[in-house]
Amino acid sequence: MKFGVSLFTCDRGITPADAARAAEDNGFDTIYVPEHTHIPVVRSSNHPATGDETLPDDRYLRTLDPWVALGTAASVTERIGLGTSVALPLEHDPITLAKTVATLDHLSGGRVTFGVGLGWNMEELADHGVPTNKRRTVLRDYLTAMQALWTQEEAEHDGPFVKFGPSWAWPKPIQQPRPDILLGAGGTETNFKWIAASGDGWITTPIEEAIDEGIVRLTELWNEAGRSGAPRVIVLADTPDPDRLAHWKSIGVSEVVFGLPDAPTDEVRVFLKELAAAVASSR
Repeated sequence: MKFGVSLFTCDRGITPADAARAAEDNGFDTIYVPEHTHIPVVRSSNHPATGDETLPDDRYLRTLDPWVALGTAASVTERIGLGTSVALPLEHDPITLAKTVATLDHLSGGRVTFGVGLGWNMEELADHGVPTNKRRTVLRDYLTAMQALWTQEEAEHDGPFVKFGPSWAWPKPIQQPRPDILLGAGGTETNFKWIAASGDGWITTPIEEAIDEGIVRLTELWNEAGRSGAPRVIVLADTPDPDRLAHWKSIGVSEVVFGLPDAPTDEVRVFLKELAAAVASSR
């Protein structure tokens, strides 16, 4: 079982580059960053953690661009994986986003994990022109179009939301046929079916409880879909409890990811050193 960290990037505290370098120095396998392009002031969408329009953290208002953040992290590290938990592809032009992801994977030596989300903030999505009642369909079409650009010498796609004729697009990602696509979403039947058909694994939500049952059901659907191997399962955790880590390892969790504090560089480095010591025996 691997261990990663998640930095809720913003315009204060430790930078993504410093966090990635410190995480790599302490033996962590991956660093993840989130995405929000903006947060509309007037909203009716409920945040999953608070249950109403209240935000649990003001960093939602200050989030850095994930791809620029990970690019800076790539430039100062050699080994650590670079992931999103999660990116919001629906808020991008998929042709341009395919180029961005492929470029990062190319320049980093194949280190990208593409964690994607459907988005909880309907007003944010609406500002990007996303039909919120078709989020899964749109995301599947975007990702199919992106994979064509990543894998075909003369790529083309004719879908309900993305269309382009034969086109050249390089670089291709080093990871073929694509960087792993992981859906960050609740452990529902609908989401698991989407993963089995269109993704490579599941990132749990911070408030997820039914991990055991979810992994069993996801694996069943994965096998029914004729997929080889097993889906990646990444659990977002708050503390490195040894018993809980041992249990997650026994049920097939691929990686556990811990959030980093909103703090200056020196404090985060101390936190990472202590966290690395706490999880060392659980690898």
